[in-house]
Amino acid sequence: MEQKTDMRILQVQGLEVSYGHIQALKGLDLEIMKGEIVVLVGANGAGKTTLMETILGVNKVGKGDILYKGKSILGKPADKNVRDGMFLVPEGRGVFAWMTVKDNLLLGAHHNIRQADEKMKAVFESFPVLSERRDQVAKTLSGGERQMLAIARALMSSPELIMIDEPSIGLAPIIVNDIFEIIVNLNRQGYSILLSEQNVYKALKCAHRGYVLETGNLVLSGTAEELLNNPGIREAYLGA
Repeated sequence: MEQKTDMRILQVQGLEVSYGHIQALKGLDLEIMKGEIVVLVGANGAGKTTLMETILGVNKVGKGDILYKGKSILGKPADKNVRDGMFLVPEGRGVFAWMTVKDNLLLGAHHNIRQADEKMKAVFESFPVLSERRDQVAKTLSGGERQMLAIARALMSSPELIMIDEPSIGLAPIIVNDIFEIIVNLNRQGYSILLSEQNVYKALKCAHRGYVLETGNLVLSGTAEELLNNPGIREAYLGA
């Protein structure tokens, strides 16, 4: 994919995060340019979720810095980062099972409620299946529909950077294709995306660049094409 701009929307510099005596992130450096899809590659426990949660403001940083749109956000609460245009779609869909589709979406716009009707109209145009099910409780949706709802709720917050953690986990292959098509379409609309994904081939096929994490260390980075053609990546993650 052709990179759309050279402006950094996110920079992570020497980031260290620990849980007690366990160091989860060990001096990570990465960046996302505005308009990019960047994928995090790594096995379970590599630190991908920890990194995303730390960027959002959930975890305490031991060392390093996080710059969002050129300004440090160290110590900034997660809700304020959301207000400034950052949203995390967590692993496992992250919807409220006993709330309706519509009410789940309204939660995404809690800090921007005046534009909620306008945003919801746009979301329903992008996700017609959610429009059809707007009054259903989320528990009754299929796994793919719940993932769509989780992404749609992110859009209700007027984000600039969307972080999506393991969107394809537990979904049928045909639904996985739909989810990645949604991610690519969001990027075409101008959203910058940080993606963590076990389906490395599909993630790299839709991304501009990628970073490979192993037990909290950054061990490799490059364009999506470079990583797809890297023998070590092919052997470790692509079965080739």
